[in-house]
Amino acid sequence: MAGTTGIRRSTSNAMIGGVCAGIAEFFGWSVTGTRVAYVLLSILSAAFPGIVVYLVLWLVLPRD
Repeated sequence: MAGTTGIRRSTSNAMIGGVCAGIAEFFGWSVTGTRVAYVLLSILSAAFPGIVVYLVLWLVLPRD
């Protein structure tokens, strides 16, 4: 990751938009665990805020 800083959407490990994969790669977490945690947190928060946050991050985060 020479020359790159910050969170970026993953294009190589993306399922929908690469947001969860990009977050997992940045922090060194498991991509699957990050996806599961994000879905669980979204469901527990009535799903709507999680979907909105994902869409905003999809628009804001640059691709890797």
